[in-house]
Amino acid sequence: MTDTNPSVGTQMPAQSPRRTEPTGWVGWIVFGAVMMIIIGGLHVIQGLVALLKDTYYLVTNSGLVVAVNYTGWGWVHVIFGVIVCAAGIVLFTGRMWARIVAVCVAALSLLINFTFIAAYPFWSLTLMALDIIVMYAVIVHGREMREARTL
Repeated sequence: MTDTNPSVGTQMPAQSPRRTEPTGWVGWIVFGAVMMIIIGGLHVIQGLVALLKDTYYLVTNSGLVVAVNYTGWGWVHVIFGVIVCAAGIVLFTGRMWARIVAVCVAALSLLINFTFIAAYPFWSLTLMALDIIVMYAVIVHGREMREARTL
């Protein structure tokens, strides 16, 4: 007598975890990481200008949102620029902690540029807009960067 049950004697293949193809948003994460490196470099340049030629900015120290002399602002921008560059480099790993650090650093960059807006409005507004774009890309589609690295 034969068994007509199709499951007898047949072995179901093990299901592998489902992988999804990364979308075009991975490019936005790479863009965000590259932009963070560029933003960090621009912070360093802005800080060096404040350190080396404080008469470059047309607003007096008392006209800034936070009343600090330009030497202090210069060091803040130089040190923070290095931190932003490092966060951009680490963002290429796609790890969750790197995404959290990148968003926090971009938010701090936004605040620092806001407080410096009176001294150099166009430069500060440009960096603030880039910070917002970086935060959007990392928050909305950050997970896809890690998935793309495993493919």
